[in-house]
Amino acid sequence: MEYMINTQGRQVPVELVSDIDKLRDQTVRKIAGEVLQMKQTMTAFKKRVQDDIFTFLALSAEKYDKPFGGKKGNISLTSYDGRYKILVAVSASITFNERLQVAREIISDCLDKWSANARPEIRILVNDAFQVDKTGNISTTRVLGLRRLEISDPDWQKAMQAISDSIEISGSKQYLRFYEREEQGEYKQIPLDISAL
Repeated sequence: MEYMINTQGRQVPVELVSDIDKLRDQTVRKIAGEVLQMKQTMTAFKKRVQDDIFTFLALSAEKYDKPFGGKKGNISLTSYDGRYKILVAVSASITFNERLQVAREIISDCLDKWSANARPEIRILVNDAFQVDKTGNISTTRVLGLRRLEISDPDWQKAMQAISDSIEISGSKQYLRFYEREEQGEYKQIPLDISAL
């Protein structure tokens, strides 16, 4: 007897499965097979493009008797006529170690010292930088934004140093973006995301 597996993992005799359910299953499986094949093609394409770019960078650096300095940082390559541009962007994932809590305590002491006669909203604004999201992560943008405040108090400076010392790079991700220049002279990204086509 021939069976089909349902969503609960149970075997259902084929003759008990409706024609429309069989057709839906065939349609989804056919498309999913093509998607998986496209994913493999795109993965191979990405690797080939990365290899081509870093081979070119190594050849370009040879002129100065220096090896190319690795795969960090953003790189922009443009065709001779300026029609096409390739951007290699590297995005680092930042996390904080235990020193962030030390910084938070020092900042709290600063706020106590400064806000004797101040409104409570000041504390809320700074404490907001240390709020966690639904997954329990602190916003790196908000915390790092505190370092841009030009406050000369030595305790504040000590807290900012603690924030700097707490930063750890947990990984990085490389993005490839491709652009074509339009008639108006602006570059427009060539979409490889199927939803953007």
